[in-house]
Amino acid sequence: MEFDKTMRFKVEKEENSKSQEILKEVYEALVEKGYNPINQIVGYILSGDPTYITSHKDARNKIRQVERDELLEKMVKNYIGIDEE
Repeated sequence: MEFDKTMRFKVEKEENSKSQEILKEVYEALVEKGYNPINQIVGYILSGDPTYITSHKDARNKIRQVERDELLEKMVKNYIGIDEE
């Protein structure tokens, strides 16, 4: 394996839609429980520790269905204004 090559990740559009739906559901569950949802989701993405996400409304299990790199890719694209491919 060559270490000077850049790895390429491709996320399918259907997966993006499902990921967005899951993220919204998790966000809503965190709000309902009185947490700061942005801080909690960022903590989860950075650490991989699912205890940042409440188990209310099965949010913890839902967020684990989405790869963290997939969430980061979507967020970066959104932040810099790139449409999904």
